[in-house]
Amino acid sequence: MSAGVSRGVLLALVGTVVLTPDAMLMRLSGMEGIQMTGWRGLFMGTMMLLAWAVTSRDRGGDMARLRSGPGAMIVVAQVLNSMLFCLGIASAPAAVVLMGVAAVPVFSALLSRVVTGETTSALTWAAIAAVMAGIGIAVLGGGHGDVALNWAAVTGAGFGLGVAFVLALNFVTVRASPDLPILLAIGVGAWIAGGIGWSLTGVEAMFQGRVWAMAVTGGVVLPVSFFLLSLAARHTLAANVSLLMLLETVLGPLWVWIGVGERPTAAMLVGGAIVVGSLTVYLSILRRRAALIVPR
Repeated sequence: MSAGVSRGVLLALVGTVVLTPDAMLMRLSGMEGIQMTGWRGLFMGTMMLLAWAVTSRDRGGDMARLRSGPGAMIVVAQVLNSMLFCLGIASAPAAVVLMGVAAVPVFSALLSRVVTGETTSALTWAAIAAVMAGIGIAVLGGGHGDVALNWAAVTGAGFGLGVAFVLALNFVTVRASPDLPILLAIGVGAWIAGGIGWSLTGVEAMFQGRVWAMAVTGGVVLPVSFFLLSLAARHTLAANVSLLMLLETVLGPLWVWIGVGERPTAAMLVGGAIVVGSLTVYLSILRRRAALIVPR
């Protein structure tokens, strides 16, 4: 595996691990979807923009690139990602939302073909199929088999698929435009989403629930993870980044078990084993067959 690709895989793996407590913190907050959007956007946007202000060496150039088509695309994708995920978790079974989000690698592979002309190898498609099967077992097996039959579940799946699409669009756009200021673009998008959340919820209602949980996820978990994941997309295919992100679908419930006391089902453990095993095999083969990846 080339140094660039290896770096991209490592960045994506670390970013995903940092992201895994997000669902637990959302549950601990006890907030509604739009309310969570407001807090998460405020904290995340502030941290990302502060980091950009400190590290940027060309603020004028960054602002110009932000106003470009790809820059605007990242901002819009961040706004939609934040709103759709919070609304999905608040209004539907989390398992169904996460199942929809699990479609990220599929959208990434398809969008990469359209936007950057990069092909997705048979190995990657096989890994996607295996991981999707594992996640299907984890979120729909053992007590979740009936959720897809009600409208709440249909709505949740729709929100999840929407999140998957905009995340994939984010990764592909970043890879196609390596000069984009990631911190600035994601920070502005997060702030816009936060502003929408605050305006729709109202100042008084915003302080209902556990604000500290939103401070941790919005101020630390989301900025660090999204920056690392977006940066990873500059060094390896977007499909690879999104494939590693699927670990969050399996590890997230374990954090919820630790923080809230919701024990994962046997199906979740089986599905998790399939996901981790599939990713292990995939990365092992990828290391030996670097020619399957097209490094920048």
